Amino acid sequence: MFDIVAFIPRAIGQSVPLLLGCSGEILTEKSGNLNLGIPGVMYVGGISGVIGSFFYEQKCAGGNMNPFLAIMIPLLCSLLGSLLMGLIYCFLTVTLRANQNVTGLAMTTFGVGIGNFFGGSLIKLSGADVPSIALSRTSAFFARSLPFATNLGWFGKIFLNYGFLCYLAFIIAIISALIIFKTRVGLHLRAVGESPSTADSAGINVTKYKYIATCVGCMIAGLGGLYYVMDYASGVWSNDAFGDRGWLAIALVIFSIWNPLIGIFASILFGGLYIVYLYIPTGMDYMEFKELYKMIPYVVTLFVLVLTSMRNKKETQPPASLGLSYFREER
Repeated sequence: MFDIVAFIPRAIGQSVPLLLGCSGEILTEKSGNLNLGIPGVMYVGGISGVIGSFFYEQKCAGGNMNPFLAIMIPLLCSLLGSLLMGLIYCFLTVTLRANQNVTGLAMTTFGVGIGNFFGGSLIKLSGADVPSIALSRTSAFFARSLPFATNLGWFGKIFLNYGFLCYLAFIIAIISALIIFKTRVGLHLRAVGESPSTADSAGINVTKYKYIATCVGCMIAGLGGLYYVMDYASGVWSNDAFGDRGWLAIALVIFSIWNPLIGIFASILFGGLYIVYLYIPTGMDYMEFKELYKMIPYVVTLFVLVLTSMRNKKETQPPASLGLSYFREER
C-alpha cells in the first residue's frame, strides 16, 4: 500500500533544496541575469558549511558543542561561500559583460570542482575509511524538530517534523514574492529585468540591482546545499552526492512562471516525483520498472517546458532582457 503519511514528509524534505534554488534563481532572473551556475553555487554553499562545521567539531572533540555556534558557523560559512560565487558571476557578467550562459555553465563546473576538492581534502584529514564525512553532531542541531511533533500523530509528522531550515525555505519564498510583487524595490527590480535602459533613464541604478539580486539569490540557493548536507543527508558529505537538484531548481523557475509562491507548490510536486519510485510497489520480478519511475520528474520537466513555450501569454514569459548584457552607451 502507498503510505501517504510517510511519503509527504519525505517529499517536503526533498523539495527544500529545490525550493531554495528556485527562489534564489527567480530573484536573480527578475534582474535580467540568467545564472546557470546554481548547481555549482549549491555545491559551494554545502561544502562551505561542511568546512566550518568540520573544524568546529574537531575543536569540540570530546566536549559539548554550543548549539548556537554549531548552527551559526556552518550557516555563515555557507552564506559567505555562496556570496563569493555571486560576486564572481556578477563581476564577469555585469561588470565585464561576459556571456551569461557560458559564465553560468563555467560556474557550475567550478563550484562542483571546488566542492569535490575540499570534500576530498576533508575526508583525508578525517582519516575516514569510507569516502565521506559524517558530521552527525552538527546535523542533530539542524534536523531537530519541534519536541511535541511526535505526540500529534499524522498532523505532527506531516507539518511539524522538520528542521528549521525547512521552515526558513518557505518563509524566504513568501518574503521573496512579497518583495518582488508588492514593494517599490520589487518594482524597480522587475523594471531592470524587463528594460534596463528604461530603468536607467528613470534613475534606477541597474548595476546595483543586478549585483544585489544575484548575490542574494546565490546566498539563498547556497542554503539549499547546506540543507541537503546537514538535514536531508544527516550531516554526511560525499562527493557528487547532490545529483541534478540544481538543474531541477532552474527548471522549476520556468514551471513556477517566475513566482516564488507557485515555486513552493512546484518544488513539493517535484520533490515527490523525485522519490515516488521508492513508494510504488513493484515486486522483485519488476525491478526494472523502478528505473522508469525515476524518469518521471525529467519527463514532467520536458512536458512543462514544451507547454510553457507554446503559451504566449505575457505573464508566463521570462523578463524581456533575461540573459542579455546591458550596455549603457547604447541606450
